[in-house]
Amino acid sequence: MNKFLFSLLALLIAGSTYAKTDKSGYPITPVPFTAVKVAPGSFWGQRLQASRDVTIPLAFSKCESEHRYDNFLQAAEHVKNPSKTFEVTMGFPFDDTDPYKTLEGAAYLMQTHPNALINGEPIDQYCDRVIGIIAAAQEPDGYLYTARTQNPEKPMSWSGNKRWVAVEDGSHELYNLGHLCEAAVAHYNATGKRNLLDIAIRFADCVCREIGPKPGQANVVPGHQIAEMGLAKLYIATGNRKYLDEAKYFLDQRGTVNPDWQNLGGGGYRDADGYIHRTNQYSQSYKPVTEQAEAVGHAVRAGYMYAGMADVAALTGDERYIQAIDRIWENIVGKKYYLTGGVGACGDGERFGDDYELPNLTAYCETCAAIAQVYLFYRLFLLHGESKYYDVLERTLYNGVISGISIDGGRFFYPNPLESNGNYERQPWFGCACCPSNAARFIPSLPQYIYAVKDKSLYVNLFASGEATIKVSGKDVSLKQETNYPWNGDITLLVEKSKAGKFALKMRIPGWARNQVVPSDLYRYADSKKTKYSVTLSVESKEKTIFPEITDDGYCTITRKWKAGDRVQIHFDMEPRLVCANTKVEADRGKVAVERGPLVYCAEWPDNSSDVLNGLIDGEPLFVLGKKKIAQTEVVTLTADGLTLIPYYAWAHRGKGNMAVWLKHK
Repeated sequence: MNKFLFSLLALLIAGSTYAKTDKSGYPITPVPFTAVKVAPGSFWGQRLQASRDVTIPLAFSKCESEHRYDNFLQAAEHVKNPSKTFEVTMGFPFDDTDPYKTLEGAAYLMQTHPNALINGEPIDQYCDRVIGIIAAAQEPDGYLYTARTQNPEKPMSWSGNKRWVAVEDGSHELYNLGHLCEAAVAHYNATGKRNLLDIAIRFADCVCREIGPKPGQANVVPGHQIAEMGLAKLYIATGNRKYLDEAKYFLDQRGTVNPDWQNLGGGGYRDADGYIHRTNQYSQSYKPVTEQAEAVGHAVRAGYMYAGMADVAALTGDERYIQAIDRIWENIVGKKYYLTGGVGACGDGERFGDDYELPNLTAYCETCAAIAQVYLFYRLFLLHGESKYYDVLERTLYNGVISGISIDGGRFFYPNPLESNGNYERQPWFGCACCPSNAARFIPSLPQYIYAVKDKSLYVNLFASGEATIKVSGKDVSLKQETNYPWNGDITLLVEKSKAGKFALKMRIPGWARNQVVPSDLYRYADSKKTKYSVTLSVESKEKTIFPEITDDGYCTITRKWKAGDRVQIHFDMEPRLVCANTKVEADRGKVAVERGPLVYCAEWPDNSSDVLNGLIDGEPLFVLGKKKIAQTEVVTLTADGLTLIPYYAWAHRGKGNMAVWLKHK
């Protein structure tokens, strides 16, 4: 690999996106997860420690006890001796991704907690052992799919009778490839080792040979998207254009018709093997992706596809993709986005509903869908540089994502409703383990979302205690952030070292601090409060309070020649606020919700003597702040009108019972 590609690799973020390399790269450069250290004991430090101590060890242990490793071991036995086959007993054809996703999370964790142990074994050593198990199961031509390799004559039932024929239906062969690529690039960035990367390259090479537009190739697209994101990452890591071309092929072919298939008249197209392909909303294949304007179908698949479209747009310069993603984003945030940052209103099909269809009790809001939205929102920020994308990213992160993972990291939600009549309980694992293993990979990646860079501008997008050394115009800037966010709105930014000379420090002023719930008319504040913020610059012991105008991109910008010891203090008023929904949202009419800062609150049964489903907020209440320990961590509570509210993410840690986000209001 040449020096140019190594420089690209140094800028690559293995869980999100890519560095600007030329006119077709993202305009804004992410800061690698390897450059940011989150402070232990802080809000996110606690979550990272829970990942180290509980989530990732648990996920690896489930790979052992739930036979994920056995699938690879048995496939390896067949690779060594093709006459030796096994009964394929795996639950789902995407079970292979559980080790992949956990390896990805472990790669991030190696940066934040390099001395972590997995079952008493050093994490790096344990990961190498798992990678060895995976490598042995790879077929000689690079194909890697244990649901078939264990017994090619009688593969897992969803897999089809030969390679790729069921990939648009249920085989998940390409979904597995996507997660393998994500894990491989993260592991390579964290360790410099090629052992997992080489496995991903061989599988991707197999896919590029066998799937495509040429005669003799299979003309198929992924049924469950993420291969697009993974292949784009692999392109950046290797510089091999064919991986990006394959990602774009998968997107360009979606919603098209193969003339060899029989038209089923609206339900799709059935091929000679009986599999339905390509023209349905569930998999976002109802029309070409560049013509789409609405978020439809399976919410996880959709989020991954939209994020992949942003990647391809940035890396190829195809403006049609950007225009389509902008339309879809407006539809999500304007008509299909829960106050908690979740998406996917309907349990049947785990899908987006119609415009303004946002039920609370039956809300699906899968944890994986929230994670997919973070990926999408982040990429849109990198494309456009506007804080509004981080406003919804932050909302989803603090509510829709972490509600799905218990505070201690060991219990999980699949759906995340906004109301419960006592039938929800956090689970230690799921047979379909996509959400727990997704949590295992996502939470450790948090450090990479805090900062970003464009030319001589340094963006501060999330507020989290810790330290970072960031390249601004190729020169090191060391920045320390101190805050008790999200519990209060005071943030201190200390420049510890700067070799970058004059540059712009761009601090996001959240929408909630500017009296805007979301960047649309889907929600608005229903009280008369007007929150304020201030920024104070301290240079050589002299303080200057600034009341800056917010530029059109939503940032407060201070441009100067920064020196060690320079300090910026940000203050946001953190008033509890009442929120109401657009009247077109039938489920929320006559109701309000409560939020404070980035946190949405809910009323839950252990804190209230009366039924919270009948909870009433009268007028504009005076909330009293309190503190309570839930799962051995302290949270800020809000009390008014006889109701006590807790942060939404903390519900269901104390047993089953009623819960409500939206409360009656008069």
